[in-house]
Amino acid sequence: MKVAELISPSSIFLILALPAALCLGVAIGIFNPIYAAIIAATLVMAIIVLLRLDELIVMLVIAVHVLVDSYLGLAVYQIALLMALVLLFACYFGQSANHPWTRPRWVWLWLLFLILTIIPAMEGAAFSLTNSIGYYLEIIFSPFIMFWLGNIIAKDASAVRRVFQWLSFLAALFAIHTIIQATTGKFLFESARGYANLVQASNFQIGEGVSRASSFFGNPNGDGIFLATCFFLPLGLFIESERLWAKLIYLLEMLSILLALMFTYSNGSWIAALTGLLVFIFLVGRVHYSVLLLLLVTALAVVALTVFPSLVAVQLSRIQDQGNLSLHLGAWQTAMRVIAAYPLFGVGLGNQAYLSIAEHFRVPAQTKLLAEPDNSYLQWGAVAGIPVMLIFLVLLALVFWFSWRNWMAIDTRYRPLFAGGIVALLALSINSLTVDGWTSPIDVQYLGWLIAGVVASPLIRRCLGSQSVPPVDGMAETAHVQVGASWMDKAKQGSQL
Repeated sequence: MKVAELISPSSIFLILALPAALCLGVAIGIFNPIYAAIIAATLVMAIIVLLRLDELIVMLVIAVHVLVDSYLGLAVYQIALLMALVLLFACYFGQSANHPWTRPRWVWLWLLFLILTIIPAMEGAAFSLTNSIGYYLEIIFSPFIMFWLGNIIAKDASAVRRVFQWLSFLAALFAIHTIIQATTGKFLFESARGYANLVQASNFQIGEGVSRASSFFGNPNGDGIFLATCFFLPLGLFIESERLWAKLIYLLEMLSILLALMFTYSNGSWIAALTGLLVFIFLVGRVHYSVLLLLLVTALAVVALTVFPSLVAVQLSRIQDQGNLSLHLGAWQTAMRVIAAYPLFGVGLGNQAYLSIAEHFRVPAQTKLLAEPDNSYLQWGAVAGIPVMLIFLVLLALVFWFSWRNWMAIDTRYRPLFAGGIVALLALSINSLTVDGWTSPIDVQYLGWLIAGVVASPLIRRCLGSQSVPPVDGMAETAHVQVGASWMDKAKQGSQL
């Protein structure tokens, strides 16, 4: 293969542009360090794009969405969305046999979803233009882009594995930050905006000397839903991997995520995690793996009751709190009354529209003002109308159906990997019954739809139809090549005879 075939025009442009941008960044940095940091981050992003480390980039997109757009309050610039669009363009112009291009699944349904939500966005703009546009970009347009990227990047089992490895790494970092916050009372890398939020929420205290950890998500429920969703990614990697050192890493990631989840005291997240474990045991693909998981879950339960009895006691007391349950039921009843009054296009996108209009329909069981009804599915109907809610449910059902088809098509060895992604989506969907999971502009929109695009990717079955899935073990790959070479030698000898 010639060198000219290995270097694309876009790569040549980036190679020439990087030194110029570096010199410009040094010159600007002398006068303004903030601009220098922005240019440095742009250069790093350009290098990663040039190297086609797509799996790393999507992890960085999610990290920027949580840390920069949400926690630092810079969502008006939509930095994570811009990064995702840059990657999408790079995938299109850099498409090749090793980096195939595909259009998103069910593009007609996505287009209908994008168009029908324009009217609710206009309705919400009457209350707050920036809030309505921000919601449209965060929970409608960005999910479409992330789903599309997931479809493109998941070209085979190895690419799926790399995506889940990076996401597990990111979740472990957030888990460690949560544990440090809960055990020491110190919030690492705290911003003034984050500190003000904690003060306003009284540090999310639920009892004397007990506070719920929120990390960079601004709310313990957001932290909990992110951790509960990500937990199944290292679990799938743990079962699928054949290397002992890799299993140890995935086990440490799982344990750190579970421990951090305990410090959020999130009832919905624990219900979603436990339900997901039962489904994962079914999807793992082999009986001895299912038995191993049952033993592992039992051992973890015993350890939790023995080592952390106070945490378990507080969690059980929250589950038995009738006031919390009554508030959830009241919020759902209010949302259903709003849907009945605004069935076609809802009250408008954004929490400002719902906060203002839903107050007129509030039932007595909802004892305080709420900006959302603590249920993503009811929230879609309340803010965007029943047609949009039905389209969303159809999209979600199609994701599970086609991810199931991919799970059935792949080799048994790789089923735990895909099972981790499928159950992560299931945990997110269950959790969305009690919080604004699928409809939160802060927590898991980018994460959830990226995983959905990965496990439902059309390239998986296309890859299976053209070639075998690459093995994990290098020795197995070498043996495969040697067997192929031996077969060809025998064929040549037969032809000479």
